[in-house]
Amino acid sequence: MQLLPTSPAGRAPARHNAEARRTRPLMLALAAVIATTGLSATAFAKSVKPTVVAAPDFGPNVHILTPDMALADIQTVVDGIAARQVSNQFGPERDAVLFMPGAYGTPAAPLNFQVGYNTAVAGLGRSPTDVTVTGSINVYNQCDSSGCFALSNFWRSLSNLNIEVSNSSFGCYAGEFWAVSQAAPMRRVRVNGNTTLMDYCTGPSYASGGFIADSKFENTVINGSQQQWLVRDSAMAGWSNGVWNQVFSGVLGAPAQCFPGGNGCGPYTTLATSPVTREAPYLYVDGDSGYKVFVPALRRNSSGTTWANGPTAGTAIPIADFFIAKPSDSVTAINQALAAGKHLILTPGVYNLSQTIVVKRANTVVLGLGFPTLVPQGGVIAMKVTDVPGVDIAGVVFDAGPVLSSVLLQVGTKANTAGFTDQPGALHDVFFRIGGMAAGSATNSLAVNTGGTLLDNIWAWRADHGNGVGWTVNPADHGVIVNGDDVTAYGLFVEHYQKYQAIWNGERGKVIFFQNEMPYDPPSQAAWSKSPTSPGWAALKVDKDVKAFNAWALGSYTFFNQGIDIFAARAFEVPRSLPKGSLKDITTIFLDPSHGMGGTLNVINSTGGPALITNPSTPVTVTSFP
Repeated sequence: MQLLPTSPAGRAPARHNAEARRTRPLMLALAAVIATTGLSATAFAKSVKPTVVAAPDFGPNVHILTPDMALADIQTVVDGIAARQVSNQFGPERDAVLFMPGAYGTPAAPLNFQVGYNTAVAGLGRSPTDVTVTGSINVYNQCDSSGCFALSNFWRSLSNLNIEVSNSSFGCYAGEFWAVSQAAPMRRVRVNGNTTLMDYCTGPSYASGGFIADSKFENTVINGSQQQWLVRDSAMAGWSNGVWNQVFSGVLGAPAQCFPGGNGCGPYTTLATSPVTREAPYLYVDGDSGYKVFVPALRRNSSGTTWANGPTAGTAIPIADFFIAKPSDSVTAINQALAAGKHLILTPGVYNLSQTIVVKRANTVVLGLGFPTLVPQGGVIAMKVTDVPGVDIAGVVFDAGPVLSSVLLQVGTKANTAGFTDQPGALHDVFFRIGGMAAGSATNSLAVNTGGTLLDNIWAWRADHGNGVGWTVNPADHGVIVNGDDVTAYGLFVEHYQKYQAIWNGERGKVIFFQNEMPYDPPSQAAWSKSPTSPGWAALKVDKDVKAFNAWALGSYTFFNQGIDIFAARAFEVPRSLPKGSLKDITTIFLDPSHGMGGTLNVINSTGGPALITNPSTPVTVTSFP
């Protein structure tokens, strides 16, 4: 992710993949925040009778923990997974750690552990407070000889549980640490105690996330060095600071609107409500009746959590209605089950697909456990959803295969202008990679043709590090293309593609938080130009014929590292004919003058800018356009 400093004087580091081990005193700028918020004097207490039901065969990498297990045995399981996964960025291993309803740890004997790559940690309760962990569930910096950073802490998740923070013996690391960047969502979590989104115990501690939804924080959240973050439909006691792009949509207790910031506030983009949402489906245990998947109900103009006043509204689906797939299952078997009306659970692992997974029945749920990864072979599309309403896809990674695919995930076979606004499909925590794990290519990562679709935390990434990386080694034109009308996106991260990063052709689209980095590696300006008179490609292009489009908090950053000047004519390209003020709070930044060259000439169309080596690491902003 970003090679970004925390201040204009800072310098961006390279990626780092070693586990953080060094400690140092808490930086003075944050010490005051911790001192004023502190840990709650009264711990939240909830006793849930342990539920014992037979689990389906989820395979060996779904680890189900119960409250009657010895704490030492639980610690052994979670520490063993962390030891394997904390530094295992591109390995094939995948894990889901699931807590049955009940209480884990005590103030005298807390449960504290780390979450590494490709690991999902979740409670199996109907509500987050059905599972209480007294201790902490952490992500720390990764360190090497250059320092300690969270810039590559991707592909992990925490959801559907309550954390009573208890690790006072940890010194600087006392608290709930979630120092992550992209593709590391926190959903349906309550935290009582000090919460930080950066690891301030080892420096320089750069971080570049992130996404929180449907969660509650009893204390102020320390943002620290996080360059950008989206919090949606949650509640908090406060937020400590901002760097470049901090966004709050439907968040109770959020800071007031303050963009581009200054004088001790912002940069904050704050919306009182979220236009239309549906939370991600999740696995839970319903008493003695066994495992089910819960699909939360659609909400409009929402704020706060779905569970503040009782269990989340929605629909429960028995586990018997799901085909539980493993990487050894054929696509034919998966498609036959889907065609017969089954929903789909993808268990942890890497799925090499010889043909396309086709979802063609309305209201189908495709739920990934432990970051299952779909890799198309022979140039096929990995997954296709036909023109049906209400399909939910959650917690799945799409990796480009060795032969060029036209697209990795296609939602809808044709642009559906009418759409399904009353019964929308949704993508939650769906992530795309071109390279990184291995060399691969796809013309487009995600194409959304079905109107009304909800995009809820998407990261489309053409790899800038890892395996199979290079201008001609992992080629990809576009990250996201939206052709359907009335599509709403929350947390759209699109990075390093070779033409337009995202294209929006549908009417009445809404984007709340967009984050982008241009490709680092164009070998020449000629290799990366829309035309001889228009250098580079915009991060987000809205088609010239679109009449209505709204967006809040758009960020695009440049870091060209080939030792030559590369320029983008503009970061954002939209019709000038859009209604006044259709786009709010837009940012471009030139990164790392020690290694980068070139930059962005204008922020949006011919307005704003430039962001060049002459003003490095300094946000160049437009507050409203047109």
